[in-house]
Amino acid sequence: MSKKEEMQDIVLIEKPVDITVNSISLVNIICLPKDLKELAIGFLFSIGIINSIKDIKQINVDDVEYRISIDLNEAVEFNVESLDLSPTSRVVDTTCGIPSPWRKQIKKSLNNTEKSLSAESDIKIPSDLIFNSIKRMQIETPLYRETGGCHGAAIFNFNGELIGINEDIGRHNAIDKVIGEMLLKNQLFEDKFLTSTGRLTGDCVLKAVRAGIPIVASLSAAIESGIRLAFAYGITLIGFVRGSRMNIYTNPNRIVI
Repeated sequence: MSKKEEMQDIVLIEKPVDITVNSISLVNIICLPKDLKELAIGFLFSIGIINSIKDIKQINVDDVEYRISIDLNEAVEFNVESLDLSPTSRVVDTTCGIPSPWRKQIKKSLNNTEKSLSAESDIKIPSDLIFNSIKRMQIETPLYRETGGCHGAAIFNFNGELIGINEDIGRHNAIDKVIGEMLLKNQLFEDKFLTSTGRLTGDCVLKAVRAGIPIVASLSAAIESGIRLAFAYGITLIGFVRGSRMNIYTNPNRIVI
């Protein structure tokens, strides 16, 4: 017989965060309001406005008003008009990834990425490393475990060492945060792999392509757009990493079974 019971539950809070670059309003990202510096840096890197942390002269984070102000070094070319943004596309929400203008901007920055990823075809890592890393990511993402409403993303080196990890309500935000964390640590990407709790959509794969990360693995499914981009840019894409099974969709030669 069913019964009614009152109890406390953990509920996530999302907030709109404004990012300005060189005093110009660039984007409003709806996100979990933590690790905002990492989010801003990862987002600017993902869309190709910066190529390294050295491109940023100053960054100020207002944790009360949820505003991030970034000043770029003079040598960095930044023209907001070239982005062709509308009021709608200036908002990045937590549901369906990034609007089309941002996607086009990322693709503009990928001129040499395909060649560099293809050159890493001699990478070989054991499948157990993928399984263990996914388990480690789940252990190290408490909000994901406690609420079921948060995504996690982590970056490991080829020895299985955890280098960076973060959480957000949006799967793409979580990836931006962990990429931003890597940039703040001055870490390289080509000898690392990315794990995620979220679906491997084209938007998520584009961020890995932009960083030059050769292997991406997730608890969840890969989507056709993500598989197509992973194949085109030489990424090994792995989905449904659960228990002792995984689906390798592209470039399986990097994973030793």
